[in-house]
Amino acid sequence: MRIFTETGRLILREITMDDIEAMYELDSDPEVHKYLGNTPIDDPEQAAERIRLFRKQYVEDGIGRWAIIEKSSNEFIGWTGFKLVREERNNLTDFYDLGFRLLRKFWGKGYATESALASLEYGFDKLNFDKVYAMAHIDNSGSNHVLKKLGFKFIETFYLEGDLHNWYRIDKTD
Repeated sequence: MRIFTETGRLILREITMDDIEAMYELDSDPEVHKYLGNTPIDDPEQAAERIRLFRKQYVEDGIGRWAIIEKSSNEFIGWTGFKLVREERNNLTDFYDLGFRLLRKFWGKGYATESALASLEYGFDKLNFDKVYAMAHIDNSGSNHVLKKLGFKFIETFYLEGDLHNWYRIDKTD
């Protein structure tokens, strides 16, 4: 299993089928999905399908979401990393989207910021990205705070699946 990068507290590695149970815990939590369309999963097979999709992105796009592992416990606490978005969004195609999602018990500990910052450093330094985009539901104060703290610049609001979202960008020079 490939480790992409590490921080003082975290390991960012590829997501594997060994992560099904933790992924199910993450994506079946209604609070985690409150600002993600309120569509938590209800079957571990759906978690397995998401992992297969992430792994497919590793092969097809050379990038994807990464497992966040807490070093002190060796526990899967969520995911972070990039997705190459090929469909049009906000008049863009083929752009890199930064995302993160954490198990609720790990909220408020700085892990989202720490893992997202490590992802950005990897994207700019190792993958030579020029810019990265991100979005957050307008009411998701936690995710909006993390993106602003990382230096993302607000571009505009837009509707995605009927919900208003904030759209952000960060450039390598930022």
